[in-house]
Amino acid sequence: MTIGILKTGRPPDPLESKFGSYPRMFEALLGPDQDYRVFDVEAGEMPDANAPVDGYVITGSPAGVYDDLPWITPLEGFLRGVRGRTKLIGVCFGHQIMAQAFGGRVEKSAKGWGVGLQTYALAEHLPWMDGAASISIPVSHQDQVIAPPPGAHVLGGNDFCPFGLLTYDDGLTMSMQCHPEFARDYATTLVEARAERLGALAAPAVQSLQSPNDCARVGGWIRRFLTQDV
Repeated sequence: MTIGILKTGRPPDPLESKFGSYPRMFEALLGPDQDYRVFDVEAGEMPDANAPVDGYVITGSPAGVYDDLPWITPLEGFLRGVRGRTKLIGVCFGHQIMAQAFGGRVEKSAKGWGVGLQTYALAEHLPWMDGAASISIPVSHQDQVIAPPPGAHVLGGNDFCPFGLLTYDDGLTMSMQCHPEFARDYATTLVEARAERLGALAAPAVQSLQSPNDCARVGGWIRRFLTQDV
C-alpha cells in the first residue's frame, strides 16, 4: 500500500532535529511495511489527483486554516477533488482543513489551549476500530472544528472538543483533532517549550502526559482504516 503524507507544517526547529518531522512521526506510528510518499504542501508541492496513492494522511501545522497562505486554497481544492475516491485521514490541522474544505467551520476556540493528554468518549464502533469506550491521546491546539460539514458524523469528543473525531458518509474519510503520532517524549517537550505561553496549563499538561495513552491503539485504527475494504 502507498500512503501519501501531505506535510502542512513542521515542529519547532530544536524539536524537529531531535524528534524528526511530522511525516517521520506518522511513519513510526503506522509502521515500516507501507510505502510512503511525502508531499510538502506547505512548500507548494501538491499531488496529482490521479497519483497512484491508496490513501492520504494530512498532518498537523502551526498554521490556521483561515490564514491567508498560498497553499491553503489549493489544498482544499485537492481534498474536495479526491474525496470519495481515495481514503483521507486528517490529524489536528488536517482534521480542521478537511472540515473547512467540505463545508464546516473552524475557529480559534474561546476555550483557549487544549494541551496534554485528553480523553475522547466514543459514540460508536466502526469495523476498523475495537471495543474501546474512550481513547486518551495527546492534544495541542487552539483552533477547533466549531460546526462539522454536511456528511460528517461525530465519532468521538469531549466537553472541551465536542467534534474531536469525525467520520464521513462516503466511508473513505475520517479525521481527528488529537495527535496519535506524538510520542510521549515529544509531546512533553513541546509543552515545556511553550510553557511561557501556556502559563498555568503547562504543569498539569506535562503531568497528564506521563499517564498511559492510546496512541498505539489509534495507530492500529488508522492502519486498518487504510488497508480494509469499505
